[in-house]
Amino acid sequence: MANPWLALDAGADPVERIRQVGRAHERFVTGETSAGPPIRSVVADSWRRSAVALPGPDATAPIELSDADLESYRAAHPLARVLPIFRDLLGGLAEDGEHLMAVCDAYGRLLWVEGTAKVLRGAEQMNFVPGARWDEAHAGTNAPGTSLAIDHPLQIFATEHFSRSVQRWTCAAAPIHDPATGRLLGAIDVTGGDHLANPHSLALVRATALAAEAYLRGSLTPAPTAGSVAALGRNEAVLTFEGRRWRLGRRHSELLVLLLAHPEGSTGDELGVGLYGDDASPVTVRAELSRLRRTLGPELIEARPYRLRAEVEPDFRTVVRLLEHGRVAAALEAYGGPLLPFSDAPGVVRLRRLVDDRLRAALLNTRDRGPLQTWLHSPWGADDLQVWEAYARLLAPADPARPLAHARIHELRAEYGLRPSASEAPRMARRS
Repeated sequence: MANPWLALDAGADPVERIRQVGRAHERFVTGETSAGPPIRSVVADSWRRSAVALPGPDATAPIELSDADLESYRAAHPLARVLPIFRDLLGGLAEDGEHLMAVCDAYGRLLWVEGTAKVLRGAEQMNFVPGARWDEAHAGTNAPGTSLAIDHPLQIFATEHFSRSVQRWTCAAAPIHDPATGRLLGAIDVTGGDHLANPHSLALVRATALAAEAYLRGSLTPAPTAGSVAALGRNEAVLTFEGRRWRLGRRHSELLVLLLAHPEGSTGDELGVGLYGDDASPVTVRAELSRLRRTLGPELIEARPYRLRAEVEPDFRTVVRLLEHGRVAAALEAYGGPLLPFSDAPGVVRLRRLVDDRLRAALLNTRDRGPLQTWLHSPWGADDLQVWEAYARLLAPADPARPLAHARIHELRAEYGLRPSASEAPRMARRS
């Protein structure tokens, strides 16, 4: 197939393809291993993920947000600002009596589903409704959920869906990102009949996603912050909000950092995995969240999903934003050390590595000696062999700092059990 993201090759018979893929799907879900018609690799990979996550091909997407919770959540979601763009570009499809337009968040939760009453009634039969969760782990292979999983626009055609109840539909979806951070915000989807399996529907949703990102980029303004969080280089985060100051314990510091890392909101289960990994206990997580809410007050933290109500700027996000704008020296100045350095919570460890890796990558690419010197003179950078080597490469042969830098490189390579580099070996031989 020329384009792996398209469901049908040019000239293919959609009816025959439905039969072929349907037979392959039945063989897959019943465990048969006999050869069959070729299935797109993006679909086959998704089937495998779906089979691990779901009890079977008759699973139904669950409702996670409803009524007031849904209204408040989507009103605050960044994609609410581009809903007029979605309606302008895709509204004609949603009004033609054959299609649905749907918008979901980064977790696959449907925020808006629009179309005629008849088509909406048909979608209700498979729980394709606002508030339902349509990521692969809860609904199997489908265009919005799979586009989020692989972060790429694609079509899912009829029997390519993992869940049998969805196989009479065809859909095309594209992910949407925050232009300031690159963070995944959600996806835009068009769902309808088999005729959607053409290049035009995929191009249309992709163009709509790009238009939404362009609008968000053009409307970027510095957000007023009501508070700040210091969590770099300390094991107990400090939250400052409207003149008040909280020094939080270790577990509450980890919870706050995880909430800040996902401003769109998190479920209790997601926070549990971020705190404890696979050993998460829902009861323990709820108890910790309840205690944190009592400490900070409901005006700061809301539930279902859990998120911060106020605009709070954490120091680790400040560092990342400065790096995104190429301000390496300023980012290094804002960096107070590793994020909650003694925390072993999986979500915090991942975020810590992300921040540190981005900062080190920027340092290793800079031609400015100043930030490198600052890093190497810090407790967390003093033994950073890669940065020492990058620093030495910037030193002129006659620079008095050059011998000291090479001596430190030699010491570190010996400590790490590495051979002297090609440039170090002759120098060390002369010294001996």
